[in-house]
Amino acid sequence: MNSHLKIIAGFKQSKSYVKDLYVSLPFRVVSVGQLKNDGRLYQMVMSSSPGILDGDHYDLQVALEKGASLQLQSQSYQRLFNMKDQASQELNVLMEDETSFSYVPHPIVPHEASNFKSTAKIHIGKKSDIIISEIITCGRKHHGEVFKLKRFQNLMEIYHENKLMVKDNVVIQPDLIPINSIGNLEQYTHQGTFIFFSTKENVNKEDLAENIINMSKNQSEMEIGISTMENNGFVLRAIAHGGEIMYNFFLQVQEMLWSLDQKQQ
Repeated sequence: MNSHLKIIAGFKQSKSYVKDLYVSLPFRVVSVGQLKNDGRLYQMVMSSSPGILDGDHYDLQVALEKGASLQLQSQSYQRLFNMKDQASQELNVLMEDETSFSYVPHPIVPHEASNFKSTAKIHIGKKSDIIISEIITCGRKHHGEVFKLKRFQNLMEIYHENKLMVKDNVVIQPDLIPINSIGNLEQYTHQGTFIFFSTKENVNKEDLAENIINMSKNQSEMEIGISTMENNGFVLRAIAHGGEIMYNFFLQVQEMLWSLDQKQQ
């Protein structure tokens, strides 16, 4: 099934709003955060499908007009079912100047023999920032499916003024890359990536990284590492024994960055 989602966030009278929205099955988009008075837009992507099936292709198009702020949320864990071939997803985000976009979805659960490739291309304008993450679980652990997927790949690229600023490529293929080896997940079963990138000048990436490290000190079931970029941003890697603890931590980091961005405006 070829499924499409297109959302354009507009900005008018100091408020972000849904300027245009188009979805096809199984997508549905609903407004959340109606009680917030920060003038920003909060939307949840929902699906009538139990998960991504063999042959599915998801096409997600997101655009933010100048001044707009959009936070996308997911409904639940994303399941990747058993596949003979593969499934794929494309995310394209176009951010004009003075925009903010955040997307911290629930973890992905790859079932046995699943084969999935996700690509994301983000074009960010001036005085803008983006928060985006992914969490990959080992699969249905209680069904004995611990990293029995065929292949998983997530390729993400962030551009500014048509110049590639960030490229992140996560590949899990257990038959070629021993997942439990040194330098990979070792004894852990969940892996997460959290990326923050900003084209604003007043971002102190070192202070942000230190705050996040301090936030993680009470997380005994999870370990994190942060690499700051040459520009304003960082990549956070996390490994854990469960998806919920990592997802909740990512939400805390998102809230810190999202609130900080609001204060700067």
